[in-house]
Amino acid sequence: MARTDLIAVTRWITSAALQHPDDLPAHLMQRLAIGRSAVGKLLRRLVDGQWLRREGTPRRAVYGPGLLRQAVHSYALDKLDEALPWSRDFAPLFALSPTVARNAQHAFTELLNNAIDHSGGTQVTVSVRQTAGHLQLLVSDDGCGLFARVGESFAIHDPAHAMLELSKGKLTSQPERHTGRGLYFTARLADILDLHANDTAFQHRAWQRHRWQRTRPAARSGTSVFVAIALDSALSLDTVMRDHSLDGAGYGFDRTVVPLQVLTSAAAGLESRAQARQVAARLAQFRRAELDFEGVDEIGHSFADELFRVVAREHPGLELVPLHTSARVAALLASIER
Repeated sequence: MARTDLIAVTRWITSAALQHPDDLPAHLMQRLAIGRSAVGKLLRRLVDGQWLRREGTPRRAVYGPGLLRQAVHSYALDKLDEALPWSRDFAPLFALSPTVARNAQHAFTELLNNAIDHSGGTQVTVSVRQTAGHLQLLVSDDGCGLFARVGESFAIHDPAHAMLELSKGKLTSQPERHTGRGLYFTARLADILDLHANDTAFQHRAWQRHRWQRTRPAARSGTSVFVAIALDSALSLDTVMRDHSLDGAGYGFDRTVVPLQVLTSAAAGLESRAQARQVAARLAQFRRAELDFEGVDEIGHSFADELFRVVAREHPGLELVPLHTSARVAALLASIER
């Protein structure tokens, strides 16, 4: 059997092993229209590749899911209920701790709901894979693309500016139905989150202080979001939500972290008052905004003055806290008369 066929089989072999533990060879022969010799070779390759576990006796084998597990399904978006695919098609197939299972369900349903409510597409494909160390989730729709949707809804046509707004949280084009928390908290539950849309891509890594960085975009239309959660993760949704309340005890989304490096490039730094106003947009919805200068070595005086003097005076109920400042940035901020 060709390797491409083997790859295709791994998309559904986990479910087949659970449904046909005692008669998996016969099931594969019928499903793939192959003979006994070919199915024997296929089963050996799946066992060797850790997609299957073989038990029982040489004459009477019993099969089960292996260390590697996967399921891939496509759905029409019209009238799709995001809870049903998880409970019916995915959750029963994976061996997860209660904490990781809840985090995975949260990420799955949030991302699928975004595709349903915001993409404007007709189809979504969801892939979930369990490896030795991680649960990996990929949600891809055929809609207009996330950054195009943000541009249409908020007149923000620079993808970096759109990513800045998304990274703050509470951004939604349907405030009567959504709070804009989904992507923000999903990114903080995950070890890795990659966002691809409109020929643009950003990646979020937990070990890099939750920064958003540009990466190479996937060559496809619509929006694709990839999430990886470590199987031994002890981080809970409850902890993440409490961490973003001001007192650390409630569930109010009072605190946000703004990654300023998103607005910079090799050709442009943070210099202008206009950029400062972009950073300050919607921050009045929070009580504390932590402005992360990681990766920003220098800033202009106008940017600093607008953000830390003008904006601070206009919003006395908002605490602006600079984080991870270089020596030059810290010295300039100290010179601002507040």
